Amino acid sequence: MVRIKKPLGLKKKNLSIGTRLILLFIITSAIIFFVNMFTYINVNKAMESIGGVYISNAELNKLTDVLSSVQRHMYEFLDTRSSDALKNYYQSAENYRNLIEQLNDEISDDNVKLMERKIRNMSDNYLDLTYKAIQAKRGRNVSKYTENFSAAKELYEYIKLNIFSLNNQQFKDNSKIYELNLASLKYIEVIGVSIIIIVSVINVLLIIIMTKNITNPLRRLAVAANQVAGGNFSIELKESDNNDEIDVVSKAFNKMTISINEYINQIKENMEYESRLKENELLMKNHLKDAQLKYLQAQINPHFLFNTLNAGVQLAMMEGAEKTSVFMEKTAEFYRYNTKKLNEDARLEEEIEIVHNYIYIMNVRLAREINFTEDIDRELMDIRLPSMILQPIIENALSYGISDIEWEGKIILSIYRQDDKIQISIKDNGKGIEEDIIKDILNENSIGEHQTKTTSGIGLKNVISRLKLYYGREDVISIISKGANTGTEVTLHIPYQEMDEE
Repeated sequence: MVRIKKPLGLKKKNLSIGTRLILLFIITSAIIFFVNMFTYINVNKAMESIGGVYISNAELNKLTDVLSSVQRHMYEFLDTRSSDALKNYYQSAENYRNLIEQLNDEISDDNVKLMERKIRNMSDNYLDLTYKAIQAKRGRNVSKYTENFSAAKELYEYIKLNIFSLNNQQFKDNSKIYELNLASLKYIEVIGVSIIIIVSVINVLLIIIMTKNITNPLRRLAVAANQVAGGNFSIELKESDNNDEIDVVSKAFNKMTISINEYINQIKENMEYESRLKENELLMKNHLKDAQLKYLQAQINPHFLFNTLNAGVQLAMMEGAEKTSVFMEKTAEFYRYNTKKLNEDARLEEEIEIVHNYIYIMNVRLAREINFTEDIDRELMDIRLPSMILQPIIENALSYGISDIEWEGKIILSIYRQDDKIQISIKDNGKGIEEDIIKDILNENSIGEHQTKTTSGIGLKNVISRLKLYYGREDVISIISKGANTGTEVTLHIPYQEMDEE
């Protein structure tokens, strides 16, 4: 233990106990003030939150009213063809469009946001139908405006039903939030009062403690504190025999010096740890550079394949082998698309083109014409969907559907719009698939390689998984087969409103 002596430079004029008590009173008063302010601010926030709980319900009621106004004014114009009804319709439609733009338009796991997104998409279709009905009426096209009016009326009822469901759901959620806010408000009040009482009690206790015999022990404490300030952290105060408040302070001082020593040691350990982290970071950077190098090397193989095929095309053209040239060119295009577009989306026209290339290649390989027909709505060519989706299904139909059958095999590709979806059907007249296997495929369970994997390296499980991730929904594919030798139809259900034109 270090013996404490009175430093030569110790000043006699220090802060008096009275000054310290005043400072203590000011500090504790400030603490009480800030606690009150904290309580006041949080109470106000809670009240504002309570006041704004049911705003969302009011907005949905307003949305329903404006929707009804659009329907009413459209009907008035279709019935009377008055300019006032037309003006009121356009104004109501604009107001309704502004309101639905405030609804969620992103894919989310939250049920309320999904309902908002559904209402928004249906509302866009509804406004489009009402506008077409108005224009048809102005053009005196009776059948057209009647058809659009009927569709708009049906969609109007369905939108109202969904808004009502969303309103009920938000009312339930808002009621829970309201109860939580009330509980939080009461909790804040209790905490605020408790803190004020605790601070007040501590303030009184500290004043009582500091007014007792503190002069000599505090002087010794000041000397010890000066030595600690000079860097001597091994000093230890002698504890008093009275076991009073000063003894508590002395023990706290001793614990402080121990904590400082431990803190210094901790800093040293942290510095060593940071040094090791930097070394690990440098090692990870080296590994990353090595991985990047290996990745660049891996790119050589597909480029080598494409360049080799292109060289073969040129050589075949020079030698006059036109069919060989076309075959190698189609093969190069097929593998280039496969490599380039696998992690991107594509236009439907691109997907159909790669199917044509694949059919051409297989015709050459099999030395026969595959009976492949298509019925496609050409207005849908610009829609976007995940790449390498159609070719694997066509390949499955060829490899496991119509191969090795005794009758002439056929594959039919049909693409058409049905309501708010685009239906892409690949149908064959081959062996068919058993019901339990279809269930396993749709549930993405592990099943035989011959049932899910294609020679292009992309299996049906991969196709189904990418479709579900891309569109954020489960009902993206259906498989129908009525049994052995009855053929199979695989249909992709693509949401039309999800598509963006290039």
